[in-house]
Amino acid sequence: MTKANSNSNSNTNTNTANSKHTETKNKANRESKATGCPFHQQASEVDDNSRPLEDGIHQGLDNEMSYGDYLQLESVLSAQKPLSGEHDEMLFIIIHQTSELWLKLAGHELQSAIDYIKAENFGPAFKVIARVKQIFMQLTQSWNILSTLTPSDYLKFRDDLGRSSGIQSCGYRKLEFLLGNKNADMLKIHQTGSTAYQELDKLLNKNSLYDEVIIALEKAGFDIDKTISQRDITLPYQRNDSVLAAWLNVYQQPETYFELYELAEKLVDIEDAFQQWRFKHMYTVQRIIGYKKGTGGSSGVGFLKKALDVSFFPELFEVRTHL
Repeated sequence: MTKANSNSNSNTNTNTANSKHTETKNKANRESKATGCPFHQQASEVDDNSRPLEDGIHQGLDNEMSYGDYLQLESVLSAQKPLSGEHDEMLFIIIHQTSELWLKLAGHELQSAIDYIKAENFGPAFKVIARVKQIFMQLTQSWNILSTLTPSDYLKFRDDLGRSSGIQSCGYRKLEFLLGNKNADMLKIHQTGSTAYQELDKLLNKNSLYDEVIIALEKAGFDIDKTISQRDITLPYQRNDSVLAAWLNVYQQPETYFELYELAEKLVDIEDAFQQWRFKHMYTVQRIIGYKKGTGGSSGVGFLKKALDVSFFPELFEVRTHL
């Protein structure tokens, strides 16, 4: 075969391959147009860089319930009332308002978890406890946004807060009570007879999440001291050797006590996430106001640091040392 013939055959093969590639590409384009795939539209079809309103989308709604109606957005979005006129006060208000909504949801989920555990319905309990963990992670992230507030900018409107402070948050205190960190003195922060006072007083006198978990341990056959099952539930929970021994058995035999084992790990998840939130709160306050006293009268950072030493489920962390 001559060199010329060889080149001719090579060109023919190349042209055939290119032709097949083009045919395949055109077929794919035709198919994408037929199926309406938005990721394979030709440039000429989206030159106006817009997304037209589809005919089926409901418009007007007149006397029907809208998205804003369902979520009460007129009330929610008009609830921001800055007092100072400073730009950054809006950030401060919205961060705290949204945090209170997340706290409300966390409390709602924890109450369900308590009810599920009380009924020994562990599957749904695991689900809502896992959700609470994610809520705490969301709350922790919000401190990163607040950290963009500089000390100088905060001082421009801090005096306008008066004596209002996060220490007065009923939503936060409800979480602590639900998790077992009871403290009747905290009721003094809220006006006697107020809705917040009544809600907290009710929770103070009810079993916490950990109280119900310990009852579940007892139902499973573990020998729990009567000093625990008959204790004053209005007081903060104190670690107990019998509870520690029960958890040690659970962790040494996870296949036998799998539901309790899984429950224990879910509780550790909650405390882990909650403590991260507490730490980020403390660190953000330190970053913005240093060691000034809090607007609510506390020592500020010093008061927040003490919370890091409080454990909701002390035996679950201690048991790791004994495995």
